[in-house]
Amino acid sequence: MTSTKIAVIGGSGIYDIDGLQDAQWTTVETPWGAPSDAILTGSLDGVEMAFLPRHGRGHVHTPSSVPYRANIDALKRIGCTDVISVSAVGSFREEMAPGDFVIVDQFIDRTVAREKSFFGTGCVAHVSVAHPTCPRLSNACETAAKAAGVTTHRGGTYLAMEGPQFSTLAESKMYRTSWGADVIGMTNMPEAKLAREAELCYASVAMITDYDSWHPDHGEVDVTRIIETLTGNADKGRDMVRRLPTLLGADRTPCAHRCDRALEFAILTRPDARDPAMLAKLDAVAGRVL
Repeated sequence: MTSTKIAVIGGSGIYDIDGLQDAQWTTVETPWGAPSDAILTGSLDGVEMAFLPRHGRGHVHTPSSVPYRANIDALKRIGCTDVISVSAVGSFREEMAPGDFVIVDQFIDRTVAREKSFFGTGCVAHVSVAHPTCPRLSNACETAAKAAGVTTHRGGTYLAMEGPQFSTLAESKMYRTSWGADVIGMTNMPEAKLAREAELCYASVAMITDYDSWHPDHGEVDVTRIIETLTGNADKGRDMVRRLPTLLGADRTPCAHRCDRALEFAILTRPDARDPAMLAKLDAVAGRVL
């Protein structure tokens, strides 16, 4: 049995964890460059916690410039076991309204300008992301969000677009009708894929701010209205996060869904053909199997 260490990656509107004991900002170096920011560490209800602002304090990173590999490596490197992603999204469903949360379970990756894997020439690996989120962790997020008084939808497909612009009307209609997506955002890919490669349980909590541009009664995305909704969502999101340590507990057994053993049969390169320089970079994310 290991100890739980919960990491929260905060998106737009969430920049810290309320009530964190012994809180301190820690700079973490990784072979993949600097993370988005220093990591806030401490404990809450007897459980270790870590918080990483995805865009950096002051919101300095665009969705495309977020150093996703460095972020996930840094969280793994400091001993995190579970990663909860909190992010702002637009909704393609009337019933998924601004102010609601969606516990995402699937993704469509439309990003094109980001490094999406820790592995490559010199050490080739293929992990399964058929089910990219952890049901156990998602259960805890759903329970915590509902206890915080949030209208919460369990299950939904998140379409990850490159950004930074919002969708055209034609794109919004296509994603909603032809592709069957439920929400749209810019940051959960390749974050979820990298978390799986790092053998971290990952859950995505999507906080709805708008109806994208498809809704005939709401028109195009309005940043002013988004910010207003973000403010309310952020308070709810922090309340949800405060409830997670009690739900997950300090002691952690192996993940029943094998998120923490995703690399067991994933690495294809023969040991004698592996590049030592690449292996050195993989020391945190794949050290268990290498």
